[in-house]
Amino acid sequence: MTLPSIALLGAGSMGRAILSGLLKPGVEVNGPVHVTNRTDARAAEFDGVAGVRAHSLESNPAANRDAVAQAGIVIVAVKPGMVPDLLDEIASSLVPGAIVVSVAAGVRAATFEAHLPITVSVIRTMPNTPAVVGKAVTGLAPGSRASASEVAVVRSLFETVGTVVEVTEDGLDALGTISGSGPAYVFLLIEALTQAAIGKGFSPEQAAELANGTFVGATALLEASGKTPEELRIQVTSPKGTTERALAVLQDADLPALFASATDAALARTRELAAGA
Repeated sequence: MTLPSIALLGAGSMGRAILSGLLKPGVEVNGPVHVTNRTDARAAEFDGVAGVRAHSLESNPAANRDAVAQAGIVIVAVKPGMVPDLLDEIASSLVPGAIVVSVAAGVRAATFEAHLPITVSVIRTMPNTPAVVGKAVTGLAPGSRASASEVAVVRSLFETVGTVVEVTEDGLDALGTISGSGPAYVFLLIEALTQAAIGKGFSPEQAAELANGTFVGATALLEASGKTPEELRIQVTSPKGTTERALAVLQDADLPALFASATDAALARTRELAAGA
């Protein structure tokens, strides 16, 4: 599929991760991707990057409007609190039939639709940080005006940086507590295992190699084996062995309940953000 012309408003870490997928060999975009940045210095970072035309708000206050003027897809990748003003700014410059794609956490599709012309569709997405290495899990939820064909186009766009799960908008908020925040949970577990290794007498460098390598290897095995995490856990746990003894301690801590509480807290904060808190 050849993707329509694209404008990317906001080239922070997530915006750049999405852009990296669009610039992969074999991904065809109709024209250069128009990227807006707040400063000339940030825009200059794209000098010489094939397939990108960078715009700076510092030197051109109309940069956002110029970027979206011919775009079939407009990706809004700014901070949630900036969204309403940005939408008001670009509304009159959007072409009829454009798809506005949000990666702003907590901002409802109805908010987008209220600030945009009725001729424009809205689709909310929630990619996670592994998009940087092409391993994102992106949640996708259409707004009230988005058609099946528009959802398919946006799905194709985000498949350039990983896998896509289509959900309802309410489901998107819940998804964010799992895959959106999930990398941080994994990093916390790696930190804890690293500290345990240091406590066993390994140097920080050795401990990091042991913990990092174990997580990378385990997830690679999970992906390659086609087995469930439960099946692999049982496979590596010998009866009456050391792993079984360690797992008993972890299971006594009731990890399922702990993760349920953690994700409930994340969901509550998502709803606070949506309410402007």
